[in-house]
Amino acid sequence: MSEGTGIEGFIRSNLVSFDGYSARESPETLETKLEVPVENVIKLDANENPYGCSPRVNRALATCPDLNIYPDAGQTELRELLAGYTGIGAEHIVAGSGSGDLIDLILRLLVEPGDEVIACVPAFTMFRFSTRMYGGRLIEVSRDKDFAVSVSAVKAATSKRTKIILVDNPNNPTGNLTCQSDILEIVDSGLPVLVDEAYVEFAGETVVPLVSQYKNLIVLRTFSKWAGLAGLRVGYGIFPPEIANYLMKIKLPYSVNMAAIVAVRESLKDIDYLMDNVMAIIAERDRLFRELKKIKFLTPFPSRANFILCSVRDGLASEFHQKLQRKGILVRYFDTPRLRNSIRISVGKPEHTDALIKALRETEEEING
Repeated sequence: MSEGTGIEGFIRSNLVSFDGYSARESPETLETKLEVPVENVIKLDANENPYGCSPRVNRALATCPDLNIYPDAGQTELRELLAGYTGIGAEHIVAGSGSGDLIDLILRLLVEPGDEVIACVPAFTMFRFSTRMYGGRLIEVSRDKDFAVSVSAVKAATSKRTKIILVDNPNNPTGNLTCQSDILEIVDSGLPVLVDEAYVEFAGETVVPLVSQYKNLIVLRTFSKWAGLAGLRVGYGIFPPEIANYLMKIKLPYSVNMAAIVAVRESLKDIDYLMDNVMAIIAERDRLFRELKKIKFLTPFPSRANFILCSVRDGLASEFHQKLQRKGILVRYFDTPRLRNSIRISVGKPEHTDALIKALRETEEEING
């Protein structure tokens, strides 16, 4: 290294000012800011499943004899299991360490420096992260006032450098669905279209059966939300077989660990139990929405996912967020252009809703003086 040359001189230029992904803080890191013990924190900031995974998963992992063995790099059993769950052939499926891993893999395959990626914003922030990672340019197409996708605006935003169009469905962080006809109109552009269905089990609407009919339609799913496996990081994509073959070539060999494979196997043997939890979350989502509408500072938006986005009046979102945090209730705060002064609340158990609403009312009284 020549004198006066720092290590940054060797770092890729597009990453020198890279901000990274804004992950949620763990309760332990906030201990000094809390008025309650860490073990009493109610975590409603990351859309995790409050009921956890299937008991079968815990039992199987406690007795798994194969954790010293590398998993199958070809994902043979895992792809067959997922084929049985989705009803689409294993040749369409590639799994990864969470759907974020697959977003990264897809953009690694498609995007070169200067290429464009279209996202319908507000959208999942991982899209921006991976686009910048590969030197691409994220083209943000704003949703309308109700957060619906404008198909005409998406089409108008495409160019010769567009490599992929990204659509969350249901959308994160707004919770609304894009109708199938609008998605197919975008697919008819001929460009690769990625539909992220991370919350599909809560919404009940999917475009997965259409993947076999289109050579440019990709669907992503995850076990983090409905199956309570966020900590094990397992997601999967449903692709045209040609794309799946390329991804299998370029992915890291052991991208899904043995514990995650065991967890998927056992989860799919316990679908009734897990879907009962999903139905409980949906029922609680509807109750939470009704209760949030009673808080005069909040305007909640209808959701088909396991969270509810709220606009906070009078510029008080940051104050609400901080006061709730001190009371031991963690929610997600947004201050981006389309989500200025907003919070997103994950759906918890009924007792979590009760504690949240009580804290919101206390906060409302504190602000009113």
